[in-house]
Amino acid sequence: MIHVSGSCNPCFHHTGAHYLNADTTAFMQLLLGDLFQDFPSLRLIIPHGGGAVPYHWGRYRGLAQDLGRRPLPEMMGENIFFDTCVYHHAGVGLLTGLVPVDNVLFASEMIGAVKGIDPETGHHFDDTRRYVDAAAHLSEADRRKIYEDNARRVFPRLDRLAA
Repeated sequence: MIHVSGSCNPCFHHTGAHYLNADTTAFMQLLLGDLFQDFPSLRLIIPHGGGAVPYHWGRYRGLAQDLGRRPLPEMMGENIFFDTCVYHHAGVGLLTGLVPVDNVLFASEMIGAVKGIDPETGHHFDDTRRYVDAAAHLSEADRRKIYEDNARRVFPRLDRLAA
């Protein structure tokens, strides 16, 4: 998992700016590089829904095209995964509506960046399963991928441990 630690710069809030900026930066660096040509079996998870990447999916698609890089789904392939820790239904809908479902892993935080209860829903912000369950565009097969099947691909030793 590519996950940054806190920032020493007080101008950058650690969870509201620094983490999300670093997640987004990591994706752009992977788009620009050829890391997976040298390490084809390397799998990386970019947390928090990939930072701003899904929100700017069109921008990254265009950058990949302009830079002569592979299309995003092909570039991500079996190497780059985003998790579902985005803290609201619309964010999970955007993530799972744009990013290939095969590249999305379920994640939730017990004591996450936002510890409070959402006054609009009455539930904890970091109760992310609710958001995946409520994404009407996802099929049951898609949900199974997000909740289990993708994790088994990314972490193949899980099957051996479960047996």
